[in-house]
Amino acid sequence: MSEGKILVVEDEIPIRMLIHFNLQRSNFDVIEASTGKEAMKLVHEQNPSLVLLDIMLPDMNGFEICTKLRGSYPGLPIVIVSARSQDMEKIMALELGADDYVVKPFNPLELVARIRSVLRRTNQSPQKQIVNKLQSGPYFLDTKTQQLYKREKLLKLTVREYQLMKFLFERKGEPIPRNELLDKVWGVNYFGDPKTVDVHIRRLREKIEDDPSHPVFLITVWGFGYCFRESEIISNEIEN
Repeated sequence: MSEGKILVVEDEIPIRMLIHFNLQRSNFDVIEASTGKEAMKLVHEQNPSLVLLDIMLPDMNGFEICTKLRGSYPGLPIVIVSARSQDMEKIMALELGADDYVVKPFNPLELVARIRSVLRRTNQSPQKQIVNKLQSGPYFLDTKTQQLYKREKLLKLTVREYQLMKFLFERKGEPIPRNELLDKVWGVNYFGDPKTVDVHIRRLREKIEDDPSHPVFLITVWGFGYCFRESEIISNEIEN
């Protein structure tokens, strides 16, 4: 049985063939695109489980494609594969909605492991969810539809943002260390940059807070981690 369908977006044929071979050998179905335009078309037609996306493509930048995909398919897992190894490139990719960032040259086995890790994190079975509705302050989280509302207005979250919000929601009022958030939301086998927690928290604040630069619900516990509060009362020990 196939583990999923992976769209490989890569214009360099040898790299694309290497990825295709290792994914196929690992029991994945593989479809390929060498341009951004072709990738967008295949996502619409083939409904892949995950997109493996290069940044340098002949017709458009991979960051642009990531933005388009995240806007049109908010639940679609995206893994960036790029020769660009600077921290700012990684942070930009995560800010735009990528679920992971792999630097070339890469170990093919590690790439497969990362893909599996992302798929595990972004494909939770509804049958395993017991509580269907959670509410805190102005927020209402429906775990059946995996949607978050604020004062009855639907907030558009990515799969990872939803998972992070749900975990914080269930532990509201409790300061949670960054490492625990990384393990519980991204998985203990996550190979990426721990800074992804901070990036996703910042993106969540932009969507759920009235003033993201002065959050009153999703707050930072300095030197420790983050906390989701139901009350807007400011604590002396927990600051924005």
